[in-house]
Amino acid sequence: MLVRADIFIFYIVWITMAQLLAQEEKEKTTALKDLLSRIDLDELMKKDEPPLIFPKTLEEFEYTFNEHGQLRHTTTGDPFVFNYKEDLHRWNQKRYEALGEIITQYVYECLEKDCKLRKEMLPVDATEDEPKSFIYLSEDALTNADKLLVLIQGSGVVRVGQWARRLIINEDLNSGTQIPFINRAMKEGYGVIVLNPNENFLEVEKVPEAEQSAPDTSDEPAEKRERKEEREGKKKKDFYEKYRNPQKERETERIPIRENSSPEEHTLYVWDHFISKSLAENIFVVAHSYGGLSFVELLIQREDEVKSHVSAVAMTDSVHNVWHQEANRSIQEWLKERCCNWVSSSEPLDTPVDPMLPDCLRLSAGTERHELTSWKSFHSIFKFFDKHLEQQMEDDVDEEQPSTTVTTRGSNRAKHEDL
Repeated sequence: MLVRADIFIFYIVWITMAQLLAQEEKEKTTALKDLLSRIDLDELMKKDEPPLIFPKTLEEFEYTFNEHGQLRHTTTGDPFVFNYKEDLHRWNQKRYEALGEIITQYVYECLEKDCKLRKEMLPVDATEDEPKSFIYLSEDALTNADKLLVLIQGSGVVRVGQWARRLIINEDLNSGTQIPFINRAMKEGYGVIVLNPNENFLEVEKVPEAEQSAPDTSDEPAEKRERKEEREGKKKKDFYEKYRNPQKERETERIPIRENSSPEEHTLYVWDHFISKSLAENIFVVAHSYGGLSFVELLIQREDEVKSHVSAVAMTDSVHNVWHQEANRSIQEWLKERCCNWVSSSEPLDTPVDPMLPDCLRLSAGTERHELTSWKSFHSIFKFFDKHLEQQMEDDVDEEQPSTTVTTRGSNRAKHEDL
């Protein structure tokens, strides 16, 4: 009996110790979870990154564009390297964005010095202090009585004159900018207007609001309360010091540009104040990605004007949707006759692709890369415009000569399909 009592006591002690250890482990786990919940892992990753200070020019970056328009390191001749510092993705991304801003300025210089375009500020009646945007025009953009080419880019960080920043940095200027379209158009006698649909606001540093202390309802003496708050603040600061972000980004706010606060609004504004005032008999449009949506929205808002001025529209991987945008039947019919969309596809260039919606002809751009569709379909687009010019000339001749043949919308559509 004595032995059994000892065993029973041993079990009791063993169970009690196990429960105490389990409770201790539970408390440790709870404390660890509480600690981890207060640690921002993103902030932890930022702790050891270098300062977010980057060069301001291509020369300081030690990069330049070679004779082929490719971005290359001035010493090694190597292409741009994104992962400049291993395991610091945020810092590398900020470096890439800083280079992108320099590239944007470089493209502006090319438009002005090489393409001889002039900058036009928007809104046209902007005051000195309000936020502004701008577009680029050739000198004869509004006076050329023959042809006008309008270029509308997609959405994102790209600015006037660019199709895709990624292509400019990793491929070349020809594929990533609108410069080849501008040069060829001017060589063939077009006036040119280059839109800037993503310049929608002015970003300024946010002024921090004055911190207002809560009303004091405590009965504690002020001196004692201050010491207590100081101790608590120091403890909190010491606790988070290891995990804090040593270089916080500045907070900014966006001030919208009047009548140009979105790509659609910008496109409409440029139409009203520039394109519609052009003397050109034939207006042609190239619209990439979201630019296609902006053009369709313009067509909905200014249907009669656009139909009477625009001869043909070349879209490249456009994201427009005639159903979601509620385009009426007459607009859908007009798009079928006057528009062609070169889409990303594995099929060879200019191969017909099954239409997803009943709007316009869809052809393969000869690439599966969305951002490359404009460049890959470059020659096809100008052939498409030339065909419409020839058709327009034939129609003009038919109008001058008496004929019993009646030109119908269906016959025009048949001609378009032959293209």
